[in-house]
Amino acid sequence: MFGAHSQQGYQVALAGIERKTLVHGEKTLMVEFRLKQGSVLPRHAHPHEQTGYLVSGRLRLAIGDEVRDLAAGDAWCIAGGVEHGAEVLEDALAVEVFAPVREDYLP
Repeated sequence: MFGAHSQQGYQVALAGIERKTLVHGEKTLMVEFRLKQGSVLPRHAHPHEQTGYLVSGRLRLAIGDEVRDLAAGDAWCIAGGVEHGAEVLEDALAVEVFAPVREDYLP
């Protein structure tokens, strides 16, 4: 499967947070997130392992009891079932991979 660059296909996840599934396979799914400064991703958990890379901007990411301020080039991994959330410190672009595939994120 290939994914072509396009400005279409974004969905509002929360106020100030948009997501777009870029590509998926049998076991993984890759998503691009556009995040606006000041938006908040409330703490939550899901069974999927989640790895991410911050392409641009700055985030304050909480994973379990640990909180880190992240800048472009930083990456993370969140084990399935671990509570996490984020504050967007400046407009940001992140790419994340979920395993297994998040059925709710399929296009």
